Amino acid sequence: MLPDTMNAVVAYQKGNYKYETNVPTPQPKGAQIIMKVEACGICAGDIKAFQGGARFWGGDGFDAFVKPPFIPGHEFLGHVAAFGPNYSGPFVIGQRIISEQIVPCGQCRYCREERHWLCDPHDVYGFKDYLPGGFAQYVCLPETALNYPVPEDMLLEQALLIEPFACSLHAVERAAIQPGDVVVIAGAGPLGQGMITEASHKGARAVVSIEPIAKRREQAARQGATHTMDVWTGQGVHPLIAELTEGYGCDVYIEATGDPSGVSQGLQLIRKGGRFVEFSVMSGPSTIDFSIIGDAKEIDMLGSSLSPFCYPRAIEGIASGYLKTDGVLTHQFPLSDFQRAFEVCARHEGIKVALIP
Repeated sequence: MLPDTMNAVVAYQKGNYKYETNVPTPQPKGAQIIMKVEACGICAGDIKAFQGGARFWGGDGFDAFVKPPFIPGHEFLGHVAAFGPNYSGPFVIGQRIISEQIVPCGQCRYCREERHWLCDPHDVYGFKDYLPGGFAQYVCLPETALNYPVPEDMLLEQALLIEPFACSLHAVERAAIQPGDVVVIAGAGPLGQGMITEASHKGARAVVSIEPIAKRREQAARQGATHTMDVWTGQGVHPLIAELTEGYGCDVYIEATGDPSGVSQGLQLIRKGGRFVEFSVMSGPSTIDFSIIGDAKEIDMLGSSLSPFCYPRAIEGIASGYLKTDGVLTHQFPLSDFQRAFEVCARHEGIKVALIP
């Protein structure tokens, strides 16, 4: 039996998030699944939403993406607690599962083209009142949700990296790294850490991590970075990249900082004909000289969104040890202490931070 109410974090407006103890527990309908949440990671996007970023609340040319009041959190996993009356899928009560962060509609152009991660409604858990997220004791997985089994013996500190590392895998896929490439990955947060490990497995001759925070640079080296740098502007990095590439520039640049300066830096460092992958949700607009992309360098500019078809690979990679996880999860907080957890994230005191309901 599901309880009538549950504990959850509820977002009402920018900066106005509350921990509440009497939120109605979702009840399953149709073929829905109710998950009892084991833990939920905090994404940089969650922090930017809390801080009022235009990408989420509207402004600076953006329509509002959020629809309050909503329960945040899309990096959750847990155990099946209940099924709707029409459920006939593969899972059983008590099974440990995870749900892909986007719930595709199945009807739009992109879903019909089997590109569900670009689904036009773009319903991601934890930003809409009709699609609550995992900062709660229970979460409803809609009928069109994409759910995957998680090994029971996988440690929680590993399982919490499935979602971010699945995103990392997709970004590296987009980069099409070739053996012998020199790869620069700007930003060594949780996603950057996963990208570093995957890039090193692709046969890159050098994987350069650019990250201003010493603790994250140290972790980047453990993940497989051959070089770490502590600057955002390209000036200090140029000599190293020039030395590694006979002065041509890096073959691949992956932007995972969320800082507009990471874009201009990449355009400086990348060689002619190189591949630039943009992943981040930016903290603000970036002003660049577009002629560098075209006339000057003929760069392949590639976007990377979410983690299509990468969850099974991430689960298998983490379970096998192929994807390194030790040291990436640095903090766990009870759900009631979400404000402190947000502060730790905003100040970059750790790497991956999680809430435990």
